[in-house]
Parts: sequence; C-alpha cells; structure tokens
Amino acid sequence: MQTAVKIPENLKLTYEDYLLLPEGKRYEIIDGELFMTPSPRTVHQRLVVKLFRIIDDFVKKKRLGEVFIAPYDVILSKHDIVQPDIVFISKQRSSIITELNVQGSPELAVEILSPSNKEIDLILKKKLYAAFGIKEYWIVNPAHKSVKLFNLGKTGYMEAKTGNILKSFVLKGLEIDISGLFEDVIKH
Repeated sequence: MQTAVKIPENLKLTYEDYLLLPEGKRYEIIDGELFMTPSPRTVHQRLVVKLFRIIDDFVKKKRLGEVFIAPYDVILSKHDIVQPDIVFISKQRSSIITELNVQGSPELAVEILSPSNKEIDLILKKKLYAAFGIKEYWIVNPAHKSVKLFNLGKTGYMEAKTGNILKSFVLKGLEIDISGLFEDVIKH
C-alpha cells in the first residue's frame, strides 16, 4: 500500500529533502508531500520489462531518443519528484537528461497500476503530468488487461480510443497489440 507522510501545511518537501531519505525504498514527492511505495509485484515487473523492451527497441531503431525505467528520478519542479515506470525523452529534449536524473518533463510517461498506487496514478499523477506538459501518458491496468492512452490537449488530457491496438502519438508508428502485451505476464 502506498502511504503519504503528512507534512505540516506550511512545509513542502523539496528535492534536497528527498536526497536525505534513506536508500532502499521508492519515494516520490508530489506537491511537496512525500509518498512511499512498496516494491512492485511480479506482474507489475513483467509488464514493465515487456513494455520497456517494446518501446526501447522502437526508439533505438528509429534513433528517436532515450527510454528509462524506474527507479529513476524525474524532477518536474522543486516540490515534484516522481519515478514513472517508463519515460521517453526525445533527442531534441536530451538536455534535460543529467548524470543524476531527468530535470524536466519527458514526452511520454507510463505507469503500471498496482493495488498500492492505483489512486495516485489515476488521479494525482494524471493531473501532475498534464500540468507539467507531458504530452502522452499511458496507464496500464493489469487487473483489467487494459491500457489507457492520454494525449495532452489545451484543457488537459484527452483519452484516445485504443481498441485492441495502442497507437502512440508521441512515438509515431509505434503500435502495440494490447492483448498480446498481457500474454505470459499474468499467470494463475
């Protein structure tokens, strides 16, 4: 279960505070509030690996930029430090990649829902990612064997109809068979 540490209202945590946290846990700070997430479950990890391979192979083949996998800090602001499961940063925006982290908004963020992070990813991060201009956001739901793709418009994210084929707008030409994505991932 993901937990938030309540901080007095007048105190918002920063990246400097984040660096002081003990290692070995997965932390994020959203609007100055600290969130800790337990280690992901097996299905989550299988999906991260499978999606990373698909996206990374496509990006490398087309020489579009770089793909990173969590845990990897994405600093959106002084009070917003997140670790999306997968991020894509284009060659044109490669200057936001530093030795330590990403300092700015990637073009694509992917989150795979777990029971512990469902509310955070569906509501809080969706608003956060839209506010910071992340052009495309995917929410992968293992329980429903579905992927929701959101594209950033003038008023926030608009859900794109995916059917059984996910077609990325940011990674033009990338098409993913959603039913095939979940094959061999969820084992009973």
